Amino acid sequence: MNKQSISLSILIGIIAFLLISGSRFFVSVPAGHVAVATLFGEVIDKPYEEGLHIPVNPLYNFTLYDIREKELKESAGVPSQDQLTTTIDVSIKFRINGKDAPRMLQETGTFEDAVRVQIQPKLRSVVREQGKSVVRAEDFFLQETQENLQTAIFDSMSAYLSPRGITCLDILIRDINLPSFITRAIESKKEREQEVEKQKAELERFRTEQQQKIAAAQAEREAAELQAEQRKILADAQAYEINKLNDAIAKNPAYVQIQALEALKSISKDPSSKLYFLNGESPTPLPLMNMGEPLTK
Repeated sequence: MNKQSISLSILIGIIAFLLISGSRFFVSVPAGHVAVATLFGEVIDKPYEEGLHIPVNPLYNFTLYDIREKELKESAGVPSQDQLTTTIDVSIKFRINGKDAPRMLQETGTFEDAVRVQIQPKLRSVVREQGKSVVRAEDFFLQETQENLQTAIFDSMSAYLSPRGITCLDILIRDINLPSFITRAIESKKEREQEVEKQKAELERFRTEQQQKIAAAQAEREAAELQAEQRKILADAQAYEINKLNDAIAKNPAYVQIQALEALKSISKDPSSKLYFLNGESPTPLPLMNMGEPLTK
């Protein structure tokens, strides 16, 4: 091997050493994480926040903790005071406190260890414990019961996790599974209640229809009474007019003669070729009859 080859090998080795050892002088922490450094098993108290950190001790080993909001889902059998066990699906939303990550690494372990050791078993235990305050299993379906249960679980989990570097953000009850025979009883009860409500609605509809019919009949009766009253008033007016006319004729005989003259005037204006015979000897010469066609035909 010549001197040129030996020099090239040495140069490549130096570059590789610098690249390998140089990466130990900085650390890049991803967004939403903190890094905890250890030196020969000793935990460094100050965590490294997200971003690039230069320089760092090349002998450090780093453990990452995700400090973003997380959700853990659990199911637990909850005994109520009536000795029945109800399965409740519950979710806890939480976040790791970045400044407490070094202590968490020292006392518990990694992020996964904290979830497995600190959160999961405590959540199941608290849910079961709080469920014992419920008198009957079917009471779990009451909104008030669920709200009280969520509040109690949240308070207990917050008090337990906060000293351990974990913040409890919320507790959600996702589903409740009662014993099968209670579920069937509740469904049967709901069906009966729905049938009762249906019958009430039908009765109310019938009552409304009857009230509408009564109102319509009353309106028709009032209209008929009003129409009869109007006819009576009109008949009384006509009778009054006839009585007055008869009184006038009785008191004034010339009234009929005047009416006869008016009738003759109307006949004289008739353009048709007709011949009318009048009783000339009568003091009231009224038209007697229509003789049909003219005599000149």
